Formats: sequence, structure tokens, C-alpha cells
Amino acid sequence: MSLKCGIVGLPNVGKSTLFNCISSGKAQSANFPFCTIEPNLGSTNVPDKRLEKLAGLCNPKRTIPASVDIVDIAGLVKGASKGEGLGNQFLANIRETDAILHVLRCFDDNNIVHVDGNVDPVRDKEVVDTELQIKDLETVEGRLSKSGKQAQGGDKEAKKLCNLLLRYKEALVQGKSCRTVIPANPEEEDMAHDLFLLTNKPVMYVCNVDDASAVNGNTYVDAVRKAVSDENAEILIIAAKTESEIAEIEGYDDRQMFLEELGLKESGVVRLIQSAYHLLNLQTFFTAGADECRAWTINKGDKAPKAAGVIHTDFEKGFIRAEVIKYEDFINYKSEAAVRAAGKLGIEGKDYVVQDGDIMHFLFNV
Repeated sequence: MSLKCGIVGLPNVGKSTLFNCISSGKAQSANFPFCTIEPNLGSTNVPDKRLEKLAGLCNPKRTIPASVDIVDIAGLVKGASKGEGLGNQFLANIRETDAILHVLRCFDDNNIVHVDGNVDPVRDKEVVDTELQIKDLETVEGRLSKSGKQAQGGDKEAKKLCNLLLRYKEALVQGKSCRTVIPANPEEEDMAHDLFLLTNKPVMYVCNVDDASAVNGNTYVDAVRKAVSDENAEILIIAAKTESEIAEIEGYDDRQMFLEELGLKESGVVRLIQSAYHLLNLQTFFTAGADECRAWTINKGDKAPKAAGVIHTDFEKGFIRAEVIKYEDFINYKSEAAVRAAGKLGIEGKDYVVQDGDIMHFLFNV
């Protein structure tokens, strides 16, 4: 899959530190604004205990996890929509992403400068939102001008688009993001997707906190929760500085011990990667055998032939049927042969909607 999440936010909020923790790439990180200029792209494995358990049962020659692409984008400042700072580049880079990880600084540290002089995550969020909203308003008004003329000429599709655009315009003028406007039907969902509006992208607010707030958050996080209550958005709490220390620890047992000392069950980076995967509306199906256990990435709602095509285009072109084992059945019966013997293997056709965690084999003919 070529979908990717963009890490965005003001300068010096911890974007590059997080990127370094989760990515195989190494973004520069320093205590001054605009440290990141060119967007850094990295691909990271998606932690999945289900794949580990399958590999433990199959003992394959190799195990291949799913992956997700993360982009570290230059910090944004007021006036970006008018070209201030690295605004034009920022907006172009974010337009190319499919979802947004918006990092907000939720910690005090006099040794780390803030571009606006003091810590206020809600204000920081509004700065980024406003710049994106201004750009979206330009896009919406431009499309309204064109579609309005077509609608007046009797174009029914243009009239439908105008109705959606007017609702977007109303929200943007009120200082709200486009994601607060809910499409009325699947047709509107398709139209909304084709508009590529910046504030309509799925978003997760990543609250970067200090060590003491890594479990329960703090007053800054509470303020963010209140500010985004009317958005279709998630919030994740993470201590980027601590995560960078965890990333330096070599052994698994030593990392777990360090996490336990902090009162954490798992690394925040693990949760962030998994959340980014789901934010992109992705899910996993598996192939499992003696040669290879592998996690494959598809969109939620994809049908069996589409899933087959992820493995090889010929599988989709010549799709005949899919043999499907539910993950829980494979774990319970411990082998494909035992699942077959128990009558738990399903035979599915072209209309089968793949479920997250399905273990699949495809029959095809080309």
C-alpha cells in the first residue's frame, strides 16, 4: 500500500524526535525552529502479536510484518497559507499525505524554546488548523465558482457538489475543519474524497508530554480533549523524550523493565504506529505456512479478489475462490490441517469482505 501518515505541528514540538523513534529513517532534531526543511519519509513495521503467535505455531523460514509509511513534515507557523516560513512547502507536503498525526507540545521545559514564547497546545492546534482552513476555503470557493456555473446550466451532479461545497464553506468560515461536516450519503463521500481538502483528512492529535504525564496526561492534555470534542479525531498521549531513550535500549527484556518502571504496559511508539495504521483505514490479513508467515495490508472493506491482488496482480485477475481461516480458529486448533478436520475452513467467493486477522489462501487461474 502506498498510503502514508504525515507528522505535522509547529516547530519544536517533538515531531522529528517521534519520527526518529518510529522510523527506519533518521530525521535531524535540534533546539531551533525549521530544523526539518525537506520532508523525511520512513517506513516502519506495524507491531502485531497475532503474527508472532502464528509464527510460533508454523515455525516458518521467514516472518514478514505489515508496514506503514510516515512522513516528517517541516514545522508550520502563522501565515503559512500566505507563504510565510516554509508555508507553501508545508501545505504541498501535507496535501500528499493520506492522514495526519498532529503533534502538540504538552510539557514545560525552559531549555526548549517555543516559537510563540510559551506552551499552549490549544493555541498551537488553532494556528495549524487556521492555516489549513484558509487554504481549504480557497479551494472550496474556487470549486464553487466553477460548479455553480455548471449547476445553473442544469448539471445535476454539479448541483449536488455545490450543496456539499456550501456546507464546507459554512464550516470553514466559522473556523471549523471540513472533517466536522458529515457527508449525507456514499455519493457525497466520494465527492468529498475527490476534493482533497486538507482539513478533511483523518487526524490524530499526539500530545507530547513529560515522563510524569505519560500514563494519565495532564492539564494541557485535558485542554486538548475539550478543544477537539466536536471533531472526528483521536488523541494519543506519548512522551517523545522517553520514547527516544527506549529506542536506544537494545534488549527486549531491558526495554520492558524500563517501561514497567514508568508504569507503562507498552511503548507509546507501538501504540502510535498501530494507531497510524488504523487511522489510514487499513487492516491486515495473513498467509501462514512453513515457508513464510506474512501480514498483508489492505483497506477496510476490501473484498477477497482485491486482497489477492495485493499478493500478486495475477491472483486478482484469475481469482476463483479464497480459503479462509479465522485467526482464533487457527490459534485454537494450532494448524491448518486441524482446522480443516474440524470443518472450520471457509470457502469464499468474489463478494467476500475480508475481515481483519483472516488467514487466507487464494485459488486462481490465468
